[in-house]
Amino acid sequence: MEPIRWQETSLSLLDQRKLPLQVIWNDYTDYRDIISAIRTLEVRGAPSIGVAAAYAFCLAGLEFQNKPNFAANMKKAKEELAASRPTAVNLFWALDRMERCLDKNGAEPSCVPALIQEAKELDRENLEMNRAMSRYGAETVPMKAHILTHCNAGPIATGGIGTALGVIIEAFEQGKVEMVYVDETRPLLQGSRLTAWELQQHGVPATLICDNMAATLMNQGKIDQVLLGCDRMAANGDFANKIGTYSVAVNAHYHGVPFYTVLPSSTIDLTIADGSGIVVEQRDPQEVRTMYGVQTAPTDIPVYNPAFDVTPHKLLTGAITEKGVVYNPYKENLAKLFG
Repeated sequence: MEPIRWQETSLSLLDQRKLPLQVIWNDYTDYRDIISAIRTLEVRGAPSIGVAAAYAFCLAGLEFQNKPNFAANMKKAKEELAASRPTAVNLFWALDRMERCLDKNGAEPSCVPALIQEAKELDRENLEMNRAMSRYGAETVPMKAHILTHCNAGPIATGGIGTALGVIIEAFEQGKVEMVYVDETRPLLQGSRLTAWELQQHGVPATLICDNMAATLMNQGKIDQVLLGCDRMAANGDFANKIGTYSVAVNAHYHGVPFYTVLPSSTIDLTIADGSGIVVEQRDPQEVRTMYGVQTAPTDIPVYNPAFDVTPHKLLTGAITEKGVVYNPYKENLAKLFG
């Protein structure tokens, strides 16, 4: 299940806002439209955002290759793409990689084919990382597991088999998974709209729950493990993920439930010492005041709507990466593998 399709002179995106009721693909030739697609969550999930940004940079190259000031225009395009969302580090990782390719090839119009090849390679490597994570992560899953997941870290958010859902799907195929409990993930319902749908597509048994039901299930002994994604991890293992992740971590810690995040190396930001340095995106208040255009709260009520929260590393059992599972002390072990 691929969320992004490069078509040599255009980019097609699976519109995640319309799922699961409609499966719609939108075609783009202007990199500025990809900026809008990222901001409005047409394409979302840290790895998918990175891949989309890389291809958007190629669209910019195609646009500017026959115009003056190619290098200056490409620099501006990178800055505009980088400003689309502030938290997921994959966006900046991908754009920095594309810029290095640009500079390596002289920052001239003739380098556009090299840019396209670099984006394709980045895309391919992302798929391979997801497959490796799924294999390492499946080793942590006990037999007859009942797993809780939050938000969406499946194929449409990450490409390939997915990150957290990739682990779940791989473990299910190994006969380990009895049930996956899916948090709905307010306010935009990525869990109920996307994760529940993706698990059904793969035949994985799943039960949808409201976000505030997770602690009750843990207290009843119905959760054996938590597996969820990550949008940015600091050098000490603190990590940002969809809002509500911190609550799940606290509940898991209290109930003695193993709690894992699943992330590729492109999501690890060793330049940030700890979670206090992670910028958390604030989103439109109307996402909370309304539900699919229907007003569900007073029109003038103030709203606090962070897209993510930061979970301290001390609540983390392990971080599942394409190089294996990283355990505490995270600062030392992350630096050894990814420094």
